[in-house]
Amino acid sequence: MNREVILKELEKIVGKEYATNRSEDLYIYSQDPGASLPRSVDFVVMPNTTEEVQAIVKLANQEKISIVPMGGGLTLSGLIIPVKGGIVLDMKRMNQILEINQFSRYALIEAGVTTGQIISHLNENFQDLQPPIPDAPPSATVAGNMLIHGSGYLSQKYGGHGAMINGLEVVLPNGEICKLGSCAVSDYWFDRGPIPDFIGLFISAFGTMGIITKLSIQLFPKPKMRDIVFGLMNSPKDIPNVLLKITATGYAEDILLGMQDKPEWMKGYIFIMTYITGDSEEDLDRQRKTLKRIYRKTNARFMKPSEKMKNLYLEKPIFAAGAADFRKGGGFEYVGAFMPLEKIPEAYEKGADLARKYGILPTLGSRLIGGVHTVVMFFSYSFNRADPKDMENAREALHETNKLALDLGGIPWKSELDGQKLILERIDPSYKKLMKTFQNALDPNKIMNSGNWEVN
Repeated sequence: MNREVILKELEKIVGKEYATNRSEDLYIYSQDPGASLPRSVDFVVMPNTTEEVQAIVKLANQEKISIVPMGGGLTLSGLIIPVKGGIVLDMKRMNQILEINQFSRYALIEAGVTTGQIISHLNENFQDLQPPIPDAPPSATVAGNMLIHGSGYLSQKYGGHGAMINGLEVVLPNGEICKLGSCAVSDYWFDRGPIPDFIGLFISAFGTMGIITKLSIQLFPKPKMRDIVFGLMNSPKDIPNVLLKITATGYAEDILLGMQDKPEWMKGYIFIMTYITGDSEEDLDRQRKTLKRIYRKTNARFMKPSEKMKNLYLEKPIFAAGAADFRKGGGFEYVGAFMPLEKIPEAYEKGADLARKYGILPTLGSRLIGGVHTVVMFFSYSFNRADPKDMENAREALHETNKLALDLGGIPWKSELDGQKLILERIDPSYKKLMKTFQNALDPNKIMNSGNWEVN
């Protein structure tokens, strides 16, 4: 690899101020906020247009160098740290909101648009619309969240965020630009069909199938009023019954559950938060009364929170980061796993036992997606970033949790390299063969986030 030649070519594409191989610039891109080990980065480049991304991909093919797209840089599982070195594409400059369609309710945006940016834009200009929002800081990119099969406070009602993508513009590994969804035929980015749907190929692919430069996301009506009905359960065994009863009412906008051993007063309980919406206080009160009755009949009980606690969990996005500092040192990582509802009680019990085994305070949570069709389970681990042994302890806990999720019939979400390997060991052989067929056809030079979803 001739680093000087490659740097000069990158500078020609994006401008000298937006390409670098200086060690002081590369340092922050060699790691992420999670427990993954740092890895060397060779170049960082910040494109501003789809055509610049296209030119960078063509250069990477020519030089046989790996290329990794990055949104907000907040992924915790090492997905944006080059496994085999190479070029990180920092997409932050591609941050234009291109269109808001009020009638078909979608936003056409570039890949660098952040959650905070789209929320602010809609609040200022389209007050009756709201976007899907993940439980992440406002600097998280919309594309990054949706392309890892993310979820958020509208997911119980409308489904996972990956399903809320109407269309994509993608730079394929060979440098060709491809449109997917209705935009492949129409001037409108309103739906994924009724043509063969290839959008799913790029969701949870971690940048191995191509680089998304534009996407159309669904928008939803914004309710006038919102509230939370808090509840407490003593046993995880009651979770399926209470969730089935709540979702049957059709009231819930979002349902979150959690269990943690700190502060002391929370220890030994499962917390449930049912978000409701309405047009009036009378409407909300009717829903509150129904939910309180359901709690009583399903071995749960209503909990009246403090105003401070209630306001915290009404924030959008919800991002209560206190658990990240339980051990001091600010380290935080989790295994997310998509699971069937009937396995959630066992996941809570075994997940808490596993955390205690590694000397970590149990911190677990879950959210419904699309009613009770899927539950995403979170097994969270804090660690001290200044202590290498503590970080290794967290990595071992994460690895064992991935195995636990698979043993329970779930699938680890946005998995780090070790988690990907565990999934590939268990995946249907024909599915694996199909993945390899796609990879070989689209990316024969193996430049796209090399090492991730590596099928042997």
